[in-house]
Amino acid sequence: MDNEKNLRGQAILTINAGSSSIKFSVFLLPQLNQILVGQIDDIGGDARFTVRWHSDNNQVSLNWPNATPPKNHREALSELINWLHRTANEIEIIAVGHRVVHGGQKYSAPVIVTEKVMKDLEALVILAPLHEPHNLAGIRAAQESFGAIPQIACFDTAFHRTHSFVEDCYAIPRYFYDQGVCRYGFHGLSYEYIAEQLMTKFPGESGGKVIIAHLGNGASMTALKGGVSIASTMGFSSLDGLPMGTRCGEIDPGVLLYMMQREGLSANEISEILYKESGLKGLSGGLSNDMRTLEASALPEAKEAIDYYVREVKREIGALTALMAGLDVIVFTGGIGSNSVMIRERVLSEMSWIGIDLDRESNRNGGTIISSKASRVLCLRINTDEERVIARHAFELTKKMCGV
Repeated sequence: MDNEKNLRGQAILTINAGSSSIKFSVFLLPQLNQILVGQIDDIGGDARFTVRWHSDNNQVSLNWPNATPPKNHREALSELINWLHRTANEIEIIAVGHRVVHGGQKYSAPVIVTEKVMKDLEALVILAPLHEPHNLAGIRAAQESFGAIPQIACFDTAFHRTHSFVEDCYAIPRYFYDQGVCRYGFHGLSYEYIAEQLMTKFPGESGGKVIIAHLGNGASMTALKGGVSIASTMGFSSLDGLPMGTRCGEIDPGVLLYMMQREGLSANEISEILYKESGLKGLSGGLSNDMRTLEASALPEAKEAIDYYVREVKREIGALTALMAGLDVIVFTGGIGSNSVMIRERVLSEMSWIGIDLDRESNRNGGTIISSKASRVLCLRINTDEERVIARHAFELTKKMCGV
């Protein structure tokens, strides 16, 4: 750990600000070597600050200097910056890259944040009320802490701005589309990383018909042709598509009308149910939103939640394959996709009709290639790295801006 602290040079800081947490990483230039990762959890409550140097497998919990946990994102980020200055004072942060969930129809690539950009993004809060405010709070806090150092916004929606009109629109009056009511798709930073990995490690297959399944507490799938996103299971919001840890996934709008008309629930109450009480948590009777807990449980509700999850992933594979008129590659990533042997096995079982034959031993051993030699479809397990994508974009834009 001491050797890591003595590292010196210029670096990129990446920040992923959530509703009550800040995840961060530091990448040393010019090779973008990740030297540390950390997280501040439960901001506004009993906040915890943990950090791990990249070459050290031990995660360390840190104490707050004044024994008073931060009350908001600004205070939390200030503590983070002060800690970096004390602990890694030979490292010069030259830019900060931020994950921003929503870029709307306008932003199809990362941008250096200006006041005009901030105003545009603040107008998008209505489209992502549970995520965007915290992303923007992280940017504001970093601006206060770093002054003139460039802040770069990297959007989860940008990767999907290549969709056609019919993949973007809903069959409702067209003026809603003009207002920005369309299918955006999310998890774009993860998909961008996986697409790059495919190009590097499987160049012959990367330009074909590919499905990437980003399965985690948030979950979605996307279809790529020629390395470009042509369709996604997520739509206008992060509620659509697959069921998630606490989010419902696809749902008949009539259910929402029922909640309003029969139960008398307000928009806020319905939002609370759909975002925080549904998905795996809701289906399991409140047992857990964590797939590991459900897999270990003997309760029938846990089994039923998993059964539903698998059914939905299988259905989306079929739908995305139909849109592409075939399938060459499927990739599993995300917390569940990368780590759950059972989910991968169940999803890929009985899929010979589509050309999939699972190598069960490779799947159990965590192999990269988990399809058999007899499989027409190449099945892969690849860990994602959204932070590296953010760091690369931040470095590239900073070089253009400052000539670094």
